[in-house]
Amino acid sequence: MIFDTQTLFSDQQAVTASARSENVLDLGDMGIPHGNKQAPVRDIGEGTPLPLLVQVTEDFAGLTSLEIQVQTSDQSDFSSDVRLHTSSGPVPVAKLKAGWKFGVTSLPVADKDGMGRYLSINYVKSGSDATAGKITAGLVAAVQTDG
Repeated sequence: MIFDTQTLFSDQQAVTASARSENVLDLGDMGIPHGNKQAPVRDIGEGTPLPLLVQVTEDFAGLTSLEIQVQTSDQSDFSSDVRLHTSSGPVPVAKLKAGWKFGVTSLPVADKDGMGRYLSINYVKSGSDATAGKITAGLVAAVQTDG
């Protein structure tokens, strides 16, 4: 896979507890107000899914399961107005071995009003904190699905 550092959420990020991706993408301002309407200046591929790869790069140990959530917010620190767009659901630790790819393979297509300005991945662990485990995640040109 080819990753671009500008669209990388996590680069070998150790995920030992529930955490947000180390990088947050700024999708840009929604637009300039014109009377009662916003003039959209942001188009993040409406109608075309953007490929997303979230892959385990170091075996996980110690936790029960891990879930990834694709979220947006109008706050860069995700302190409020957090919107969940898609989730992998809990993945058992037995599957979380180096090379494992989470089932979320693209960003969901959302209308312009449905996505917040900032985009991130939230990692949610179940059970004890992990004693090991790393993830690399980002937007890519395409996700390899065969082997």
